[in-house]
Amino acid sequence: MKKLQLTLIALLLSSMISAQNNFAEKYGRTLNMGLGIGYYGYVGYSIPVLHANYEIDVAKNFTIAPFITFYSYKNDYYWGNNRKPYRYYKYSETVVPIGAKGSYYFDDILKASPKWDFYLAGSLGFVIRRTLWDSDYEGIKTVRQGTGPLYIDLHVGTEYHFNKKAGLFLDLSTGVSTLGLALKL
Repeated sequence: MKKLQLTLIALLLSSMISAQNNFAEKYGRTLNMGLGIGYYGYVGYSIPVLHANYEIDVAKNFTIAPFITFYSYKNDYYWGNNRKPYRYYKYSETVVPIGAKGSYYFDDILKASPKWDFYLAGSLGFVIRRTLWDSDYEGIKTVRQGTGPLYIDLHVGTEYHFNKKAGLFLDLSTGVSTLGLALKL
């Protein structure tokens, strides 16, 4: 069984490498690193965000990019009960979305200059959260009650190429918008 799994993985990897060669690696093999802001209604303000992904060509004008994002913030919550007086309790939360972003590039349709890329994308993944509360807080410790660990985001973006190895991108999305450096590897 393991031999079959290894064979299937080898075939999948070789077909991905072959696909990259067939599509001239126009968009893929790019490391994108950005800083940005995310706005989350339950926090009530914008949050600084770090983001990185690595694009791989899959088909003509289409890439898949494994990604990781990081943000952390502090907030407070008004709570009390019969044993504890009502007051503001502080907490800090660190959130790390991990997943894959699929991007479709419209450069051919828009007849864009080789210096520019334009795309629409969607991200799918999961979220790792770590929340720390004041030690005397005894209430419900889930910050976003009723939400699961699923991460979904929609994007529209552009990249300007300084040269064949480096560019600057702007990615606007429904959750995290980033500005950053794109490095062709």
